[in-house]
Amino acid sequence: MDSSSSINDDPFVDPSLTDQPVDSVDDLTLSVGRNAFLTLGTDRLIVLDESFVKDESSHCCGLISNGSKTTRAIPFYNILWSNLSTFDLTIHYAQLTSKNVVRAAIIAYAIEKSERAKATTWIVSLLNRAYGESQRRKRIKVLINPFGGKGSAQKWYNRDIEPIFTAARCELSVERTQFQGHAVEIAENLEVNAFDVIASCSGDGLPHEVFNGLGKKKNAWQALSQIAVVQLPCGSGNAMSWNLNGTDSPSLAALYIVKGIQTPLDLISITQGNRRTLSFLSQAVGVVAESDLGTENLRWMGSARFTYGFLVRLLGKTVYPCDVAVKMEIGDKSAIREHYRHEVANPASSSERRKAVSSKMVDSSSMSEIGDGLPTLDFGTVNDDLPTGWHLLPYDKLGNFYAGNMAYMAPNAVFFPATLPNDGFLDLVTVDGDISRRAAIQSLLAVEKGTFFEMPHVNYRKIVGYRWIPKGQRDGFISIDGERFPFEPFQAEVHRGLGTVLSKSGHLYEARGVA
Repeated sequence: MDSSSSINDDPFVDPSLTDQPVDSVDDLTLSVGRNAFLTLGTDRLIVLDESFVKDESSHCCGLISNGSKTTRAIPFYNILWSNLSTFDLTIHYAQLTSKNVVRAAIIAYAIEKSERAKATTWIVSLLNRAYGESQRRKRIKVLINPFGGKGSAQKWYNRDIEPIFTAARCELSVERTQFQGHAVEIAENLEVNAFDVIASCSGDGLPHEVFNGLGKKKNAWQALSQIAVVQLPCGSGNAMSWNLNGTDSPSLAALYIVKGIQTPLDLISITQGNRRTLSFLSQAVGVVAESDLGTENLRWMGSARFTYGFLVRLLGKTVYPCDVAVKMEIGDKSAIREHYRHEVANPASSSERRKAVSSKMVDSSSMSEIGDGLPTLDFGTVNDDLPTGWHLLPYDKLGNFYAGNMAYMAPNAVFFPATLPNDGFLDLVTVDGDISRRAAIQSLLAVEKGTFFEMPHVNYRKIVGYRWIPKGQRDGFISIDGERFPFEPFQAEVHRGLGTVLSKSGHLYEARGVA
């Protein structure tokens, strides 16, 4: 048998390397003792150890069985760090202990003096595979809301999150927020070059504050494009984590942040009165806003309170009269689907995405003074005359006005399946409030089934700005990123890629899209 056939028959060899010289392939395997070997496979580290046979009743160190009594495997994604000490090679990894929980774990082997040079090179190859384009040893400013998760945020951080960050050799600075708005002050006064990430152990409220704190800095554009804002799900609303990490598990989210890829995120300027606010998640008036903000007394129900409030108002055929002006870019559902498919099929690297976004912002008149705060508003504020080309239309029977920048708004609630992190558009959904009760119930079920986009009575558009004005209603609920705002006219404008987050894919949300 020649060397090429032996390579192709070896299940532990990365197929992408089979055309390389044999000695290159041999470098993938490291001898770590008399009867143990570590091999860099296609997508995981293969651990072959004769000592595993001594304990067949359990997985040694939480490793995944490879169907052999002597081999185990660790996915590269779960590798957190590896280092070589005087005598040992140590590998830190995230061990899956249940469906939604990982714990920091270690395997270590003695290294012979003759193998140390090879081990050093082997570790470099291991970490290259483990991290890909993700930044290693992230410098993370951790903000803990002591009231988040019914007061459990600190406990979850200590138990589920900090051990993962520490094992990955992240540099941590931890601070507890003391009052509402404290995260705004912390982010505003943060040294931009001191951190790569601001991670909020909270619900969606703290990330909202962090974005707005960075937006208050004199070098807001630099801060927002340089520092990634992420959520460690420790609140009652964890939409940000569902969208970027696909989970509300604190430990899994910690792993996904360690391995997260820097991703530009569209941010939306909301002007109301003389106030300008940044929104990263959604803006809602009508059924959704009342289902969220109008059920604060039902927080004990968890995420079910949203479903309950939604159902009560849909069945009641509640309407919210208003006037709305929209700057629409894509109004046809088939065209929206094609737009989404194009992004799925044409991913760019994170550096290419940031370069493209920065180039467009520099070329735009709105970014004439980069580094001097937020971009100027192309459409003015809510106090200005209606922008050219905008037409104010009456919505006398509006039931739901919902604009989303992310797909998930709650677990199993994908209202905006066509959203993309940085396509420069906001997805707008409007539904009349006088639809039949049967259609209302079907709408609720469709959100959980992922068919909401397809429903004929759901008006779905991609827009770059809008103005909303209440009519005949003195008080009500306006929700911006889940926070209550005054019941007054407001205007929204999208800034493409102004913010930065960490995501698993680098260009998509974790919800099932419309491709």
